[in-house]
Amino acid sequence: MNFKKIYIGKMIKEKVTENEINIFRICNFFKCTVGEVEKMYEAQSLDCEILLKWSKLLEYDFFRIYTHHLILYSPPSKGKVSIESSLPKFRKNIYTKEMIDFILERIDGGKMTRNQIIERYKIPKTTLFKWIDKYKIKKDNNNNNNNNNNNNNI
Repeated sequence: MNFKKIYIGKMIKEKVTENEINIFRICNFFKCTVGEVEKMYEAQSLDCEILLKWSKLLEYDFFRIYTHHLILYSPPSKGKVSIESSLPKFRKNIYTKEMIDFILERIDGGKMTRNQIIERYKIPKTTLFKWIDKYKIKKDNNNNNNNNNNNNNI
């Protein structure tokens, strides 16, 4: 999944196909025509209210795609003093399996160092090392299982 360039219409169409949702159900839900639905599939971006409806219909959080983009590609803050706000403050970043895999692939592929990951994506050092330990263990276990299976076949 490419979080840098988001074409939300394509992603919605993919999810509709995966869920095998009938076009007439979609038209009924949105109170629109087939042509209007097709235009949404071609759109790079959609109004938040429409995206919220798609999220409900397809039972998938399309907003999280934009959250991932912000986590991965927003410029780092320059140590600004935080101003009190009436908006909710989120205490944690949301890291999905896809994001963790993306970050660990950067390290495994030698594209970025651990320190570069911590600096660029603002991931706490302890979190990154926990991911490395957790997913390295899983990889090692999978490799051991494969080796054991190969030895049993001999």
